[in-house]
This record gives sequence, C-alpha cells and structure tokens, in this order.
Amino acid sequence: SGTAGVGSTLPNPAEVWVDKRMWSEICSLGGIPAFKGFDETFPTLLTEWRALYDAAEPQIMALPGEWEAKLNSFQKLCALRCLRVDKVPDAIMTYVIEKMEQKYVEPPPFHLPSCYEDSTCTTPLIFVLSKGSDPTKSFLQFASELKFDKKLSSLSLGQGQGEKAKIMIEQGAQRGMWVFLQNCHLYISWMTTLEALTEELTPEQTHKDFRLWLTSMPSPKFPVSILQNGVKMINEPPKGLKANLRSAYFKMTDEQLLATTKPDIWRKLLFGMRFFHAVAQERRKFGPLGWNRPYEFNDTDVDISQGQLEIFIDAYDEVPYRVIQFLTSYINYGGRVTDAIDIRTMDVIMKMFCNPELLQDTYKFDADGKYLSISVDPETPRQSYMDYISTFPVQAGPGVFGLHENANIMCAQVEAFDMFNTILLMNASSGGGGGGGATREEIIGASAADAEARLKRFGQFDIEQISLLYPVKYEESMNTVLLQECIRFNKLVGVMEESLPMLQKALKGLVVMSSDLEAMGQNIFINAVPGVWEDKAYPSLKPYLNWVEDLMQRLGFVHEWIDGGIPPVFWVSGFYFPQGFLTAILQNYARKYKFPIDMIDFNFKLVDVPRATLTTSPENGAYIWGLFMEGARWDPAIKSVNDSRPKQLYTDLPVILLDPVKDRAETEDGVYRLPIYKILSRAGVLATTGHSTNFVMWMEIPSNRTDIKNHLGQADQKEWIMAGVAAFCALKY
Repeated sequence: SGTAGVGSTLPNPAEVWVDKRMWSEICSLGGIPAFKGFDETFPTLLTEWRALYDAAEPQIMALPGEWEAKLNSFQKLCALRCLRVDKVPDAIMTYVIEKMEQKYVEPPPFHLPSCYEDSTCTTPLIFVLSKGSDPTKSFLQFASELKFDKKLSSLSLGQGQGEKAKIMIEQGAQRGMWVFLQNCHLYISWMTTLEALTEELTPEQTHKDFRLWLTSMPSPKFPVSILQNGVKMINEPPKGLKANLRSAYFKMTDEQLLATTKPDIWRKLLFGMRFFHAVAQERRKFGPLGWNRPYEFNDTDVDISQGQLEIFIDAYDEVPYRVIQFLTSYINYGGRVTDAIDIRTMDVIMKMFCNPELLQDTYKFDADGKYLSISVDPETPRQSYMDYISTFPVQAGPGVFGLHENANIMCAQVEAFDMFNTILLMNASSGGGGGGGATREEIIGASAADAEARLKRFGQFDIEQISLLYPVKYEESMNTVLLQECIRFNKLVGVMEESLPMLQKALKGLVVMSSDLEAMGQNIFINAVPGVWEDKAYPSLKPYLNWVEDLMQRLGFVHEWIDGGIPPVFWVSGFYFPQGFLTAILQNYARKYKFPIDMIDFNFKLVDVPRATLTTSPENGAYIWGLFMEGARWDPAIKSVNDSRPKQLYTDLPVILLDPVKDRAETEDGVYRLPIYKILSRAGVLATTGHSTNFVMWMEIPSNRTDIKNHLGQADQKEWIMAGVAAFCALKY
C-alpha cells in the first residue's frame, strides 16, 4: 500500500512460496533507507524466512539475520506485512499495547444508561449502525425503564418524511418528549435541514427532558456538526459462532423450549435454526468467499423463521421439512439475497441445518464433529444448551462454515488490506516522501513518466488497418471480437496518453494543476489507479503498479494476435470483455454447421498439458488459459477438484477446451458448477449489454465429492458450494 515507485527488477528467488505480491513488496521495501539491502539479502536467508512464513504465530518470532536488531517495532511490522499480511492486525494490536496501553485495544462494553447520562437536551444521541445489528429493541426497552415509552415519537426516515420529522422535533423540544429518527442514511437530502434544527436547539428554549435519538449507517454525507456535538454509540452484533448462539439462548426461557406438542423435535430443529442463523451471519466475515455480497441478516429474520417452525411442528403430524427449508432460505433470508449464486449457497446451508437426520444425537454440523445436535434435560433445557454452548471454541474454525482452513488467512488478509486502505485515506495529500528522500512530486512524476514510456511502446491501435487485416466475416466472428477489443482499449489508452503528460507538466508548474490532475497524482502516490482511468477501464482490483503491468500484458496479447493471427490458445484474462469472446465461439460453431445459436452450449475439457505444446487451434471451439481457482484446486493426478494445500489461496487452472455442442444433455453427476468471475470481489451489476460487470459464465468441472441437485435441479456438489469455490480471470496482484 502507499507510495508508488517504479518497481524492482530482481528475480524472485522462491516462486514456490513467494508469490508476486510478496516479492513486489519485498523489493519495494528494499528502496527505503532503513531497509537498504533487504531485497538483496532475502535470497541468502531463504530457509529462515520460510520458517517465519510457515509459523503459526510469525508476529512473535525474531526476524532472520541482522534485521531483528536493525529494525524497530514499527519497521518489523513492515517486514511482516510482506510475508504474512494476515498476521499484521494481531501484530498491530501488540504494537499499540507496547507503545500505549492495553485499554486502547479493548472496546468498552455497550451501556445505554451511561450514554444517556452523557447527553443533554441539546445533544443528539446517534446509533451508528453496523451490519446485523439493530438497536431498536434495546432502545425501546430502555425508554420503558425510564417511563418514556408513552412520551416517545418514532419515525423511519425516507422520501417525504421530512416535514413529519421536523414537527416531531419541534413538539418534542417543547413538551419534553423523546424523538427517535431511524435510518438517517436513507434520507441524505434532508440532513441539512436536520443539522439546522439541531443547531437551533438551546438549553433556555428546550425542555430538559427532550432527547433526539438518531440511527444511521456510516455515510460521508452525514452532518459533521451533529457527529461532533452528539453522543455516538455503536452496538455491534455478537462476533463469533459461540457468542451468537450464547446470546440467543441467554434470552430464551425454559417455557419457550418446552413449546409445541413435540418439544423434543422442536428443541432440536430450533437449535438447528439458530445454528443456521449464526452461520449465515458469521460467513460474512470471510468476505466474498462467504457471501458474494455482505447481507444484513438480523434477529428479525430468525425470529420469523422460529415462529413459522413452531407453527408447522404443531400443525402437522410429520414435520414439513421442505416447506420450512423453502420459507427460511428463499423467503425469510432469501428476501435479502440479491445474488443468484448466493441463493444456491443459502439453499445448501439451510438443508444442512433442517433435515430429518438432525433429530439424531450423533448428527454433526461439521466434518470434525465438534458441533452436534444433542438431547438436553427436558426439565432445564435452557441451562443444558447454555452449558453445551460454553464448550464450543471461542473462535470457530472455517470447517463449521464448510470452508477450507485457508479461509482464515483470506479473512485476515481482507481485514488487513481494509485497514491499510483506511490508513491511506487518512494520509494527507502532502504526505511524506518515499525511498531515498524523494519528494511527493518527484515520486509521482517518476511513476507517471515510467507509465507514459511503457505506454508509448504500444500506443493506440490503428482501427482502420486492423479492420483491413481482419475484416468482418460471416464465418469468423473472432475478427469482430478483435476489432471491438481494440476500440475498447483505445478509449482507455487515449485517456492515459492525454492525462499522463498533463500531470507531469502540472507537477513542473507548466500548466494549472486542476482538481482532476490533483486527484490523479494523489492516487498514483498511494499506489491506487486514478479514477479517470478506471471509468474507461475493465474491472480490476490491482494497485497502480500492478495495474499498469497488467495493462501492458493485455495490450501485448492483442498486438500478438494482430501480428501473428488468431492464437491457438487464448489468454482469457486479457480480454476487456470476455463474454463477447465466448459468444463468438458459439457463433462460429453455429454458422459453420447452420445450427440455431440458442441450441448450442459448451462442453468443458481440462487439458493437462503444457500450453506451449498446443500449437494449433481445435477443430471446433477454443483453448483458453489464465484462470485462477479460489477455495479449492484442480488435481491432475485424480482428474478432480481437490482441497487446497495449506496457505495456497489461489491456484492456476490448466488449459481448458471450450467445446461447443448442439442440444447438450444435462450432466447427471460427477461435476461441480464452477462460477467464473473477472475479479475477486465476485459481486457485479447488470450492464447495458445485459451481462454482469463481473460474472462471466458457469463451467462444469469434474469432481468426486457429494453429488446433489442444486436449487435449479442441476447436478452440483455440496462441499464446493459451501466452500465458495470459484474461478477468476484476475487476482489482486
């Protein structure tokens, strides 16, 4: 993260375990005075660095060679970041304790009465909402305790509610009432009015009992003055599977657990329902590996599902499992789910936690058998469950969520990179220099000059010449794909060719430094892709230096196509719009054999041979390479998807033959439906072309795990759906 340089040319000494990101950061670190020689000495200490890389707690280990004595505590964090970024958050907590105090890493408990005591009639109280947390229940209970439940006005803000809210505040200030305005982030346009109303409140003209309570998700447009003058409260939902279940059963009574005419069945299925809710909430911490989008499942969802479960158990002699599964996964929880692939995951998870086998005491919620569906003492069921939940590990492993152990590393990496991004946003635009004492302007100028020089090697594509070399032909749709790719890349290259020289001139004072150029320079300085380029570019999560390198490779791929003809194997990651390429393959086959294109689909064949040996195109279809797999790996020894190796977060897929066929029969078993995306974020939006901005296609890949029929009735595999296994055209580095 941070200051962009031109990059190092030293070769990676251990590509087996030192990936591109790690080596790039090691080389960048070597350019800082305190780390002089770090990249050069790294190959001589490979064994010691590998031991640190493989350690369970590398943040407490001594650094190899001279670096343990040479570096201070903060500099050691930088070295750790290069090799084990997943452990940086833990190391930072240790650093804060060392430099400050323990209390700065321990969040204070949420106590509403204390917050109320800190407020006055002119001080707003603001609940900062977090995903999965709803303070309304706690607030109403507190209002009731202080006898204000009858003197409370509540309103959920939204379009057209401004006048009502204004009247409520004015009347409340006169009569000494409480006003509770929810979801301020949904009515941003009215926030200026709210700001003016709060500024008009004075102790002399406002009743001493009046309180203004607000709830809002974090928003950059929320009035700063209200935040500065108000009491801010955050009540996060319980973190961790154990805390989630303990919180749920702590609020229950024995009477609730003895409900229905079949209390034994009720208790077991209720435990499964609560476990499902905890899993659905906790999967969110694993980022896109857990859910493509971070859904806000809360207690309302599980309370409704619990009520329905109680009704169905009482109303039917046989428990209607399919009805309960459908209502819970598709309606109560599925109503929040906006991604079709997450619906598939939700369906599989729900069936694990609501099925007839759950009634057996030996039923396992995870492969290791740490979490079971137990029988409890019918006299004191609540205490029995509380005692059982207390035996759970504090931090549940990824296994109970159906994820690989590597998911913990991914989760920690996501947390670390989010933290780095936050720190960079706080960095002032006049931030410090980089290696060698260079100024901010010198660093930006050198980086911009390097990008401009590399771009000049390719320049814009000559569309007219390319259209003569590869004319539009009925029997060869790839010519059209090539031309469209060149037009798309030209838009991006054109913006870069215009903005890079202008930025360099502005840095030298030859032209006015506009706000756009200032923003572009700041982005380059913090190693982020400028927004004016992103608007014209393909989706990418890469930082600036890696993004420029990736662009050069993509332009090189297109130039090789132009100069050498249609390649025998296509680098699918190099396409600006890969969906157009896939359609062209189907179109070529349809026109060749005079078939309707909507009757044609792909067979997928994984070709476990070196790419260089494939020198001719297949008779039909196309060879592709360049896909990366997350959550699992392709095992050529058993010709199947297999578990990932430890710390191996992403693996290369072999060359794949996309073989079009007419009237393709549905596969019955032995395959996993692998979703393929452009980038690791997985979530996308529907573009004007009708395609997702991220999702590319489904691919059936051979696998030997548990065969199931998914929510669409297609052959699929439970383990890999739970594990969030997917393939990508590009990674972050």
